[in-house]
Amino acid sequence: MSNKISILIVEDEFMIAEDIAMRLEDMGYEVAEKIDNVDEAIAWLDENKVDIMLVDVNLRGTKTGIDLGRIVNERFHIPFVFLTSLANHEVVEMARQVNPAAYLLKPFNDRQVKVSVDMALQNFYGDSGRQSGEPNEVNDEKEEYVLKMPGCLFLRKSTSYHKVNFSDILWLEAESNYTTIHTKTEKYTYSVVLKSFEEKLLPKDFMRVHRSFIVNLSNVTGFEGNTLFIDKTRIPVTRAAQEKVFKHFRVI
Repeated sequence: MSNKISILIVEDEFMIAEDIAMRLEDMGYEVAEKIDNVDEAIAWLDENKVDIMLVDVNLRGTKTGIDLGRIVNERFHIPFVFLTSLANHEVVEMARQVNPAAYLLKPFNDRQVKVSVDMALQNFYGDSGRQSGEPNEVNDEKEEYVLKMPGCLFLRKSTSYHKVNFSDILWLEAESNYTTIHTKTEKYTYSVVLKSFEEKLLPKDFMRVHRSFIVNLSNVTGFEGNTLFIDKTRIPVTRAAQEKVFKHFRVI
């Protein structure tokens, strides 16, 4: 499974679709498909999964991007960014009724594309929940570095989000007010206390085994005494957590 954030583009102007696809791929995103009408987009979504969509508001035909947005909300629950060359009040009001996660105005540049995708991810998957409104830019003071969606986290590193499946997370380690997420391929360190992950982000197969450690029990490779092993890494288990932890490995 790819760890890139996958994007579906629904745009009926070929050159614009190709342009935005190239920009997204250069930024490290995966363009899952480019589709030019609502019916084909729905058929594709019935058979495939995607993390986020870019949808032209003014698709030609009997069904518009706003119609598609309404269907996505009802059936697929995926964040979408509305593409539009019209910034007038009437269009914005119509679009707001289907609660897009962000807007992208044509013509656009690389930074505007990146901001709109990041904003959509933060608005939809972040702690603040879904938002809508007129086009605006991400406020750095409110920027979220860890976003949750079913089965994975979006972890921010440098200027991009990386998609990390829960199964690829090995353990989380706290040091003062910082937490490092150790995955099978990389490490991500954030100025967030470990308790925040324990309370908000992690599914049932993650367990707090020590004041400084949360482990993914499915990735434990061995144990001895009060120590868990994940490959060559030794992780201590407190006395208070031992019964609960080792019950997980008990053979009946």
